[in-house]
Amino acid sequence: MSTSVSTHLEKVRKRIKLACEAVDRDANAVKLLAVSKTMPAQAVQDAYAAGQLAFGENYIQEGVEKIALLAHLPLEWHCIGPVQSNKTKLVAENFAWVHSIDRLKIAERLSAQRPGNLPPLQVCLQVNVDGGNNKSGVESQELLALAHAVAKLPHLHLRGIMTIPEPAPNEAATRAVHHQAKLLFESLKNAGLNVDTLSMGMTADLEAAIAEGSTCVRVGTAIFGQR
Repeated sequence: MSTSVSTHLEKVRKRIKLACEAVDRDANAVKLLAVSKTMPAQAVQDAYAAGQLAFGENYIQEGVEKIALLAHLPLEWHCIGPVQSNKTKLVAENFAWVHSIDRLKIAERLSAQRPGNLPPLQVCLQVNVDGGNNKSGVESQELLALAHAVAKLPHLHLRGIMTIPEPAPNEAATRAVHHQAKLLFESLKNAGLNVDTLSMGMTADLEAAIAEGSTCVRVGTAIFGQR
């Protein structure tokens, strides 16, 4: 096992614990997703040896190859990158989670192509919470309609929302954007949708995200180093 990956993982877990304590949250309520994009399978094995089970991949083909290489390990694979129509079958057949659904067509294809021998695909809707022009994600005002439509699909299980906001200039601004996402998440609950996952926060802003209610932080650099 790589000492550096093990050491880095422990530091990230401590950051999560301290961030939760600061706002009186249970650290067990925040899932750590290790973002292994561009990292070799050996790095994932090192993280697994240090107790990490959930891994996020941005690039579908690369992720599928890694999943095959590590099929002997009890890992949970999350697709966190953009999903195009020509890649939905690969995602539906190989991943346990998808965080990045931003339109109904993709959700419908994932549902139709999910193999019957696998459990429902766990999905989050990606929301363009800060209105960035070049960003993936459904617009905030269109989220509720999409959520209701996705929740009805037979082979998907809608779990919540995911955000990737632009870097903000300071802690207060970062928290303000995450707070917007928290309000959107709560609006889905208030609309009767049984959601439990608010996927937000990365290496640079996990503390601010946890303070605003994140239940899943997606951390790559702080675990595996610069790409």
